[in-house]
Amino acid sequence: MQAVGWTLAAGWAAVFPLASAVPNQVFWGALAAPAYAVAALLRLALPRRIAAAAAAGAALLGAVLLPLVLLSLSGRRQSEVMVVERSADLLVHTGVPYLPHPVLASDFNPYLPMMTLFGVPRAVLGNVGPVNLLLGDARVWFAAAFLGCLLACGRLLGAGSRWRLLPPLAALTASPLIALALTGGGVDLPLIGVCCLALALAANGRALPAGLVLGFACALKWTAWPALPVAALLLWRLYGRRPAARAAGTALLASAAVILPFALTRAGVLLEQVVRFPLGLTAVPTPAGSPLPGRVLAGLGPVGHAVSLALLCLGSVAVAGWLLVRPPTGAVAACDRLAAGLTVAFALAPAGRFGYLALPTVLVLWPRLAAGRARRVAAAGPVERYGTMRVADRRTGSAARESWHG
Repeated sequence: MQAVGWTLAAGWAAVFPLASAVPNQVFWGALAAPAYAVAALLRLALPRRIAAAAAAGAALLGAVLLPLVLLSLSGRRQSEVMVVERSADLLVHTGVPYLPHPVLASDFNPYLPMMTLFGVPRAVLGNVGPVNLLLGDARVWFAAAFLGCLLACGRLLGAGSRWRLLPPLAALTASPLIALALTGGGVDLPLIGVCCLALALAANGRALPAGLVLGFACALKWTAWPALPVAALLLWRLYGRRPAARAAGTALLASAAVILPFALTRAGVLLEQVVRFPLGLTAVPTPAGSPLPGRVLAGLGPVGHAVSLALLCLGSVAVAGWLLVRPPTGAVAACDRLAAGLTVAFALAPAGRFGYLALPTVLVLWPRLAAGRARRVAAAGPVERYGTMRVADRRTGSAARESWHG
């Protein structure tokens, strides 16, 4: 099955040099397609005990590391990355990460202030020299946050040491779903990782850390806000009202500490760029124009745009009702609820991209991969070999089973 998956990935990547009009996507496809083909061959030809790791390594090298390094050294990046890096430069020199009078779509910054953090290395290091070009690239820090959060999430779900998590994480990162986003824009990757980590912390009863992580997420991008009620209900269901209130209060205070200074001093700019522009309500159209249902409706005119917003509200109410009627009882169930809400939002919003669907997809896949690995560890017995020592870990196995069945 893995060989089939890598073969399909090779076919998907090969389409981009032929059909895409985006230069970075064409470049990625030219490197990724042969890498995926090699991964499929390795999976078939090598002994079973090393085939999966070798295939994932080949795909990771050719579809992620090589294109990311080459694109960074050549200074080629998509508009999302340029917006984040420019916002950091503006913050350093003017104290505000938003242009006051945007004219073009690339002048708008649709992200909340914390996203600027990923552009700070570019503002500090500049563009001189290969090391500065690579380490200053916001995509590198998007990827680091994504991978670090998913590793931490997996360990919280009871999957054992980080070494046990590396094979599935490498395969997920090398998949076209993540590889293309990481090498091209990657702005949603840290958001995916932070949401997974926050819900894993909540499932483990760590209310204060969960609140801090949620606050960080809610100050990155508005799409993280649905994670707050999901995490609060998860804590309430498992540990009671006080931990839920503690996490929610911490998240609100942490995010408000970042957003309020700009909301009070630049309210009009923040509303225009962070709210109205992504919803397609400004005179300058957003470049997010994939033919999702909401976008198709919005393209029919003012009536279609209104219908799109109405359906978005109805869909959000339906998901909220499901969340209240059947609150999550584990990390997997919580991630499923959040993924459903985000899928509805991305599908019915007046503007959106197919790439946004990577967020709910990873929310569904990664907790299951990590919890499934934890179940296999637990099934092997209460005593597990770790290096040259044997350690018992019944608690994490039990927590993972609860998360899986929740």
